[in-house]
Amino acid sequence: MGKSRAKSSSKASKKKSLDSLKPINLNAAGIDIGADSHWVSVPPDRDEQNVREFRCYTTDIYALADWLKQCQVETVVMESTGVYWIPVFQILETRGFEVLLVNSHHVKTVPGRKSDVLDCQWLQQLHSYGLLAGSFRPRDEICVLRSYIRHRDNLIRSAGTHVQRMQKALTQMNLQLHRVISDITGKTGLKIIRAMLAGERNPETLASLKDGRIRRTSEEIAAALTGDYRAEHLFVLQQELQLYEMYQQQIAQCDQEIETYLTNLDSQVELEKIEGEKKLPPTKKYSSNTPAFDLGGHLHRISGVDFTRIDGLGVLTVQTILSEVGLDPSRFPTVKHFTSWLGLCPGSRVSGGKVKSSQTRQVVNRAANSFRMAAHALSRSQTALGAFFRRLRARLGTPKAITATAHKLARIFYCLWTKGGEYNDPGIDVYEQQYQQRVLKNLQRKADQLGFELVPLSNES
Repeated sequence: MGKSRAKSSSKASKKKSLDSLKPINLNAAGIDIGADSHWVSVPPDRDEQNVREFRCYTTDIYALADWLKQCQVETVVMESTGVYWIPVFQILETRGFEVLLVNSHHVKTVPGRKSDVLDCQWLQQLHSYGLLAGSFRPRDEICVLRSYIRHRDNLIRSAGTHVQRMQKALTQMNLQLHRVISDITGKTGLKIIRAMLAGERNPETLASLKDGRIRRTSEEIAAALTGDYRAEHLFVLQQELQLYEMYQQQIAQCDQEIETYLTNLDSQVELEKIEGEKKLPPTKKYSSNTPAFDLGGHLHRISGVDFTRIDGLGVLTVQTILSEVGLDPSRFPTVKHFTSWLGLCPGSRVSGGKVKSSQTRQVVNRAANSFRMAAHALSRSQTALGAFFRRLRARLGTPKAITATAHKLARIFYCLWTKGGEYNDPGIDVYEQQYQQRVLKNLQRKADQLGFELVPLSNES
């Protein structure tokens, strides 16, 4: 009896606290997105039937927009999973509404929900009080570029699946081609595989097809290409090679679309100025998936900054980051907002004045993954960032070192993104000297606290 009274009193207090709030967004609507239909709620004083259901067809979405205009709605919040929200978001945005997409988990954790209230009504009420924050979405022109690039990444992953199957077929015939060359889809690997499928079985003849840059000798390659040729595995190898080549053609067509779209984007820097600048000698190894056109020049032109000057960031990495964050840095007021959205900043779980955990948040973010991959690429870099990564790896381990270095890269990226300029590596020697000075300063402070004096060792033997 006492428990039921406690529950009822707690619900009453929650409802009372919610009712005491003052509405901020008076012209707000809430939409619960579904696969078959969408439920929409507007303020009760705008229509006798303030909750309506609209089908998922395009004509119904336009009717939804007309009804919202009739009800004098200015801002709309929606909750959805999957990609069902995209056409509704785009149509309403083009009709002049302020549209917010909220995280379902954030809405779920807001207390005070009543069981007899529809999701759209609950969203409309919370949004009217200003209790919901929309997920980040770049501008429409960047969303177009993002769609191209995400599709390109899917094509590359699909092509990689067929490369693995090619390697499996070779291994089943005990042809250890992948052990003597680094990439079976490179110039040498494809020549040898095509010769095998054409009927060549002599290991010496196949080994003679190697490129001059291959380090392994012809004898080693011939030994690896002595195998048990079987018709069923050769058939699989032939089909997987054809599928891989088909995906390469699709990737090339996608690159043409990306180049055409990048050409039409507004320029922050003239292309002639970029071409006229003195280029440093290339120090980074670019991926074999790099497009054939001048992707770095286009990214520099539309952003106004050459982000590839930052150690670890290649053209494909910068392309992914810009397609995810857009070209407008004002969407992130400070660098802390930016790194928090990426999920790279330390956590701040404090209770009773004690830090319970500083672990980073678990987020799904393509830009954050790009920063992490760039940080991992600095493991052998003879730069200041490379030295920073190795020092943290020795003290904290590789996973934490990757996160910390990715956080540092994100801060450098944000600084160039907002202020412009160029990144100049101070060098590994300058970094080591600065680190030694910080260590000495800390030791001197502790010695002063304990009443000791630091005395440098004499150079005399």
